[in-house]
Amino acid sequence: MQHHAMLNYIKAVLQNMPTGWLNLTTHRLDIYDEGLAKTQFLDQFQTLFNNTNVEATALYNLPTAYDYIRLGHPLSCVLEWTIGKLNNLKADHVISFSSQTTPILAILRTNLLANKNTQICYTGSLPDCFDAETIKRVYGYNFTLKQVENIEDITTFDGSTIFIGQEDNITNFQINQNIDFTININPDSGSVLVANGNEDYISDIQHVRRRETIAMTPINCLAVLNALVNNSSFSIKKENTEANKASVLKSISSVTVAATKPLVGSSGLSVQYAIMMGLIHDALENHKGKDIKFVVPPNCYGGTNDQARRIAACLDNVEVMDLPVDGDNDMVQSIDRVLTTIASQDAIPFIIAEIPTNPRVEVPSLEDLRAVLSKERVTRNGTTAIDPVFILDQTFCPNVLFLGEGEILSTVRTISYASGSKFPSGGQCTAGYCVGNSKTEGLMQKIEQHLLLCDNEATSLQYDILAKQLPSMNKRIEDAYQNTRKFVNYIQETLPEAKINFVSEALAEQGFTPSVFSLDLPTKGHSAEEKETYKRALNHKLINLMITKIPNESKYCVSYGQLKGCYWTIPATSTQGTTKEGDKDYIARVALSANMDLDRHKAIFLEFVESI
Repeated sequence: MQHHAMLNYIKAVLQNMPTGWLNLTTHRLDIYDEGLAKTQFLDQFQTLFNNTNVEATALYNLPTAYDYIRLGHPLSCVLEWTIGKLNNLKADHVISFSSQTTPILAILRTNLLANKNTQICYTGSLPDCFDAETIKRVYGYNFTLKQVENIEDITTFDGSTIFIGQEDNITNFQINQNIDFTININPDSGSVLVANGNEDYISDIQHVRRRETIAMTPINCLAVLNALVNNSSFSIKKENTEANKASVLKSISSVTVAATKPLVGSSGLSVQYAIMMGLIHDALENHKGKDIKFVVPPNCYGGTNDQARRIAACLDNVEVMDLPVDGDNDMVQSIDRVLTTIASQDAIPFIIAEIPTNPRVEVPSLEDLRAVLSKERVTRNGTTAIDPVFILDQTFCPNVLFLGEGEILSTVRTISYASGSKFPSGGQCTAGYCVGNSKTEGLMQKIEQHLLLCDNEATSLQYDILAKQLPSMNKRIEDAYQNTRKFVNYIQETLPEAKINFVSEALAEQGFTPSVFSLDLPTKGHSAEEKETYKRALNHKLINLMITKIPNESKYCVSYGQLKGCYWTIPATSTQGTTKEGDKDYIARVALSANMDLDRHKAIFLEFVESI
């Protein structure tokens, strides 16, 4: 009876839920408390349930759940809460994934760092994408596999026991005292992990979901919940997937003019993870015994920085080195210095960098960049050093040609990737993609192997969205840039004391037409501390004014390349969340679209200037 009432409540919630629960990939920072991110939504949802409140306004006013849809979103939270209620478990002990294999990898990672044994038990067969030999050799994870006839055959084990279930009903869990983690998988929707106790693992597993994959997507969570509350069969619509995929790959090839087949993942970080693990795999085969160095800007997007360090923590021969690129640091000079150091150590250099940089929107001299990447270096023993692989995050300007025959980086081993939640989809999905030049054909094959091993290829709906949005991407980029240039010019006229980081007209002529800029507001005070405090308060004053006066367009969000409106954020408190404090940027970052009321934004900015 108790479960019946709960399921009826969920059924009503699904009927009244905000549309944003299904189609938003960004989160509102004005109702997001990162310190309470993993509890606040469900605490307030539980209160609504206790009061049998399913009013649309009450659901709309719930605080932001987790971030983007990687760590989680409203529908994944509701699904996990519901499964928890059905199985008398805490909601945070239920974790959904878009991937079938990543929840297994999450437990293996935690146990590797804890030097703890793992056995994986399963009936029937393991997921097709689960490549045990590669997981042991490349990821460094240790485990034993045990096929069982049924769950009662699982006995006590000195370590963690994972049971893999392939249930028609992904919400139906078999749990017993000899099983630490049960993972139900479904090839169409992903997987749901249930932790039987094991409190210490929860945060680590959630963090893997945040950095290396995504939660079960909103549309798939909705399908699972609808099947559950209606006691009906479960199905995921996969219409025209092959045609959509072909269209997406064709569009990416057309935009990038790259030689290799594009790879499309469930998120930008899913793609980046596949790139890094694919390169490690190649290094293990072709440069046995040599150390691997990932070179990463210390102030870059927190997910990139964090993911690189998480990989290095698991593998003894992998290290992260800093690459200062912004402000007083020149990217080319920094690359030259770090490559000289790596060459002297006879190590393998993999460089990750954004062009333009984030958040300072700087572009290095591309001729000098090619020269420094092409330069032949020698080890301390006088042998030829291994040439670098340049991993280019092109999210800000995915329209710029770097890799095609005759282009600036066509002669250097270069892989380019972009977050699909930005311009490729206009903010409608999280999928990302990567391509390589002709010198990376073998590397791209390894990258594809790891994208598939982690079951992180883009979903059917993501391919559908990208197929619709990619053909118009370059036009949207150009139109959004025009709005941004006009807004930047207006700010320079209205508040000349502000420092604006944006591309020059000359760079724009070369094709660098981003629609994001950073704004360093003027400050005052008697000490450096007073000046910093004043400036940080001013950032919030500007953002709050914009989102209050233009609520239908201006949002306090972390995104870029959206189809409409204007997004504001402070990198130090959002995208740079895991970046070291000294490398954070307490400035305002503004992202404009082609579809917005620019005159209204100018008027409100003038109001802000007059108030200070």
